[in-house]
This record gives sequence, C-alpha cells and structure tokens, in this order.
Amino acid sequence: MFSSSKIKSVDFYRKIPRDLTEASLSGAGLSIVAALAMMFLFGMELNNYLTFSTSTTVIVDKSSDGDFLRIDFNISFPALSCEFASVDLSDILGTNRLNITKTIRKFSIDHNLKPTGSEFHSGPISHDIKHGEEFDEEPVEGSVDLTAQNFDRYSHMHPILVVNFFAPWCYWSNRLKPAWDKAAKIIRERYDPELDGRILLGKVDCTQEPDLCRRNHIQGYPSIRIFRKGSDLRNDHGHHDHESYYGDRDVDSLVKTMEDLVAPIHVESHKMALDDKSNMTQNTKRPAPSTGGCRIEGYVRVKKVPGNLIFSARSGAHSFDSTQMNMSHVISHLSFGRKIAPRAMSDVKRLIPYIGGSHDRLNGRSFINHRDLGANVTIEHYVQIVKTEVMVKGPHKLVEEYEYTAHSSLAESVYIPVAKFHFELSPMQVLITENPKSFSHFLTNVCAIIGGVFTVAGILDSILHNTFRLMKKVELGKNF
Repeated sequence: MFSSSKIKSVDFYRKIPRDLTEASLSGAGLSIVAALAMMFLFGMELNNYLTFSTSTTVIVDKSSDGDFLRIDFNISFPALSCEFASVDLSDILGTNRLNITKTIRKFSIDHNLKPTGSEFHSGPISHDIKHGEEFDEEPVEGSVDLTAQNFDRYSHMHPILVVNFFAPWCYWSNRLKPAWDKAAKIIRERYDPELDGRILLGKVDCTQEPDLCRRNHIQGYPSIRIFRKGSDLRNDHGHHDHESYYGDRDVDSLVKTMEDLVAPIHVESHKMALDDKSNMTQNTKRPAPSTGGCRIEGYVRVKKVPGNLIFSARSGAHSFDSTQMNMSHVISHLSFGRKIAPRAMSDVKRLIPYIGGSHDRLNGRSFINHRDLGANVTIEHYVQIVKTEVMVKGPHKLVEEYEYTAHSSLAESVYIPVAKFHFELSPMQVLITENPKSFSHFLTNVCAIIGGVFTVAGILDSILHNTFRLMKKVELGKNF
C-alpha cells in the first residue's frame, strides 16, 4: 500500500498558502484581459470547427451519368414560324439527327414572346410529297391572282378559299404550278364561282405581295393555305385561324382535297362546316401557325463529344428566301445535365457561394439581328462545358452540375441562316470535397489556447511585477 505522503510527492500542482500570495492591480488587469482573450480565441476555434470548408481539385472526368448528356432549353424566335422550325443535332462521330420532335414542344408566340394558343403540332410526314408530271401543253389559268387589295373581298365571297403562296424563283413552286393551274381549272368548271361559288382557288406571288404574305406568316414556298369564311380572325392582333395543306401536289390529289372540302357545304346556303374533319389525314391538313414567331422548348440527349445543336427552318418540299430569314432569339433557359432542384442549389450555394454561377449563363440573354449586318445572318454560340461535383462526408454526392462559358457572334453566311450552339465538353472535371474536421484536434487546440494564454499572461504579470519593484527601489535610493 502506498502512503498518502508518497502519493502527494507526485503532485504537479503544489499549492501555495493564500497568506503567502499577494494580489495586485496589474495582475487583476492581466487576468481580465487573459480571460477575454481565451473566450475570443475559443469562439474563433469553435467557428472554424463548425464552418464547412472544402478543397478543389481537377481530375479526369469520371462521370457516373453514362455516355450521354442532357441539354434542356427554352428559346423564343420572334421571326421563325413553328410550321418550319426544326431542331437538328450533329457531332464529330457522325451523328446527324434532323427535325427532332419526340422531346420537343413548339408554341406560336406574338411579338411580346407570349404564347397565342396551345402547343403547335407539326405532325409526322409519312411519305415524300408526290408532284404531278410536267405539262407540255399550253398553260392554263384556273386560279385567281390575289393581291392585298382583293384578298379580303374574295375570302368573304366564298366559303372556301384555297391559296397558293408562291415565289417565281422557287423550285418547288415551279413544280407545283402546272398541277395547281390544272386542278384550279377543273374545280372552276365543276364549281363555277358565279353559279356555285362554294370554293375558289387563288394564288399570291410573294415577290409582288410581300406584305400580304407576311400578314399570313408565309416563310416557306409554296405554302397552300385553306381559308374558311368567318373563321379567319383578321382583327385579332393579326392572328389567323386557318389550315395548311401538306398533302401530295399532283392534280388528282389536289382535286380530291378540294372536293372533300366542298362536300359538307350546301350550295343554297353556303353553310360552313367549320368543324369539318373530312377524309383527309392529319398529315395532309393541319392548322396553320397563328403567328410568325415560335417558342421551342424541351430537351435532347447528346453524346459527350463536340457537336452542334441547330435551330433552323427546314422542309423537304419548300424553299426559303434566305434574305428574309431572321434567326433572332431570346434564351429563356439553357442548361446541361440533370436538372437541379432550386432548393438543392440554394442549399449548396449557402455552403459554397461561388458554385452554380455559370450553369445557366445564357439565361435571359437576347440575340437580336436588327438587319445592321444585312441578310443571311447566322447567330452562333460557342459553349465550353465543365462538370463539377461536390462531395461531402461519406463520401456522399451533394450535387452534380455542368457549368459552361459561352461566346456568341453574328456572322453572314451564304446558306440559310440558323441559330447554332456548338458545344464541347472538357475531358477534366472539377471535384469539390469537404475537408474533414477532427473533434480531438478541436479539443487539442482549445487546450493550447487556454494553456498558452494563461502562460503568456503569467510571464507578462511577472515582468510587470518585477518592473514595479525595481522602480520603487530606485525611488527609495536603495543600493542594490
């Protein structure tokens, strides 16, 4: 058994009797200062322990989301009709997808970029449009030449007015012309405008009547439009309620289409069948765009290689006047990768303020061609994409996003103007990881703060005390 005296001999903290100690004002002041310093340094250490700190590294991309990247977009084109608006995709591996429709939605918009109705359905094209044979005999004139002065008068005179909007320079217009004129002559003979009057076929030369074609939102040639008396809302801010014909263009098909349109209408009353569905398929007759603009939204999946996302006017049976095409657009949204919930992004930004600043860099930007550069202006965006991952304890993935830089330009082109997004993914990715904090390290630092401050304060107190004693001895003139 150890005696108590032996145990006391190992006491590191031997006590001095209180009667042998002396209190001083300098010691009291230093004690207060030391206590405040301990509290301040403890608070700083605690804040550092609770703060979310990260380290950033750049590594080779080790994506866990496969070989494809999702691109979400919402882009408005004030001067591109939904009738011909096309979303195309290509890349350096040879992928070439034209007129993507499965994951795309289109809405006709007015000059304020507001939708004018429900979704515009362009419909699938199941076969190539058939054209008639070239006619060697004398050309016939069965259709009426329409102008801005007589268009409204004819449209109110006949329950059905079918109009061919064409351009003399257009290859497809010239292929249609013989069949159109012959079909118009047959229809005129069967349904005499003076005696019957239920239907009339007309034509508009858009090079001579540009305002009339613009009013009806004609952007591709030839465009065959079906106007029904009373259904065209001409005063409703320029909106139109009529149909476009997308069927075959030979004489027999045209004549049959016209007879199907006439069939529900009685000769005596010219009563309209506005809800007529006739026997034509949706591939043949669909509603025409109500305005000249289009909002395109949706997403596409692309391979993780350099490529192009292209918005343009496209048709296999129409021509476009490139000098009149305007691909100005407003980007409401453009992002890459999986969508991140706003709340999740907000939580991440509270921890890492600088993240998420470039995942939607082009949102809200407008790219407008005011014709200062002339015609045939293509608007290009060069987008470089970098993947960023944030990892927390576990390791658990907190967020995965793609940020990008974008450089845009307007340039004249010899081809049909387009809006092109050239995207290129970096082979590297940014990895942001949480720095682990050890609680034992925190306790060690707290002890170091307390001990260090206490020791330094003791040294300062000793220096001050001895200094004051020395000064008093000097004042008393003692010899030492």
